[in-house]
Amino acid sequence: MELYAKAEWLNPGGSVKDRAALKMVADAELNGELTSDKIILDATSGNTGIALAMIGAALKYGVELVMPENVSQERKTTLQALGAKVVYTNPLEGIDGAIRRVKQMFEDTPDRYFYADQYSNESNWRAHYLTTGEEIIEQTGGKITHFVAGVGTGGTLMGVSRKLKEHDRSIKICEVQPDSPFHGLEGLKHMESALVPEIYDPQIRDELLLMSTEESQSFTIRLAREHGILVGPSSGAALAASIKAAEDIEKGVIVTIFPDSGLRYASEKFWTD
Repeated sequence: MELYAKAEWLNPGGSVKDRAALKMVADAELNGELTSDKIILDATSGNTGIALAMIGAALKYGVELVMPENVSQERKTTLQALGAKVVYTNPLEGIDGAIRRVKQMFEDTPDRYFYADQYSNESNWRAHYLTTGEEIIEQTGGKITHFVAGVGTGGTLMGVSRKLKEHDRSIKICEVQPDSPFHGLEGLKHMESALVPEIYDPQIRDELLLMSTEESQSFTIRLAREHGILVGPSSGAALAASIKAAEDIEKGVIVTIFPDSGLRYASEKFWTD
């Protein structure tokens, strides 16, 4: 049994979301949705917003983001450093509250914004179909047998899975979700209780793995202290789920995604508690 994790925190903006953000912006420029007089707008739990802010700064676009008030201080500071304008929403409403607010902002002044809408934008999953999925096939020599990934917007899971299934229909897709509506895994969605992204299709998965916040954080700490890999809690969830999936496999090649760096969560209490 072999288990690999793709080190997505090494992207320029620090997360897997750089891929989707770049393609959403590039495609919007090509089709005329994003012009020099418009501001990039989206709801985010942090990583996509940081990616959009980075790209917006480089390409001279204004960026306005809506996010829950309780995201980590590191994310808030990073967005401030990149020059993005941020509107904070009620933390009890989670990312769904931010989505509702940003839709209202766009409806009020549609000519002012390019609404990236990562939860509905087809460019989101296509970014991973064209890049992440291709890379996994190449980097494993085509030998991957299982893909394990968390779901937030669904972009990574949908795009990679479609590419892998084209390569080999026998590859098993294992989807990772938090095990309850009230969880501490930023970027992941408990689909049964959340606003379901338009780009998300549950039929693509072969298995659903539910991870608790506590177990995910425990694996995150172990990755840092036992292996020197400093990543965020969604990576801990991905690793825990991969190990759970491996229990029923005698032989195979499992690939998962480590979405972002632990530096984005440095002030979180779970490191010391």
